[in-house]
Amino acid sequence: MSRIFNQRILLLVTSFLTSLQSTKVLSDWKKCGDRECETAMSRVQATTDYLGPDCRYLNFKTGEEIMVYSKLSRKNENLWTGSKGKDFGYFPKDAVKVEEVFIAEEVEVLTKETDFLCLHGDKYAFE
Repeated sequence: MSRIFNQRILLLVTSFLTSLQSTKVLSDWKKCGDRECETAMSRVQATTDYLGPDCRYLNFKTGEEIMVYSKLSRKNENLWTGSKGKDFGYFPKDAVKVEEVFIAEEVEVLTKETDFLCLHGDKYAFE
């Protein structure tokens, strides 16, 4: 009985730590093409395969095209946010090359708590 209880406690602690990691704020600021970050800023092409550390990141293969919607700024400038088909997430800017720029003048805005949650389909995933 105590063995099962210990396993449940370990599972609970592991789940809690994973949840904290996946909701960690990556930056307080981001740059976008508009104040709502709804306009695509650019189109990029993956120069390497990328597999992100958790569900907030966009996974892709070399050669795939990604639409960029925001770029983290100040604290963490190496991560951009974009979409590939229905998938959306963060990725390192060094893993892509810019193919086409749509917005030349960027607007810096505060990030929101929802910027750092996992998005599955049309719903946010609260882990």
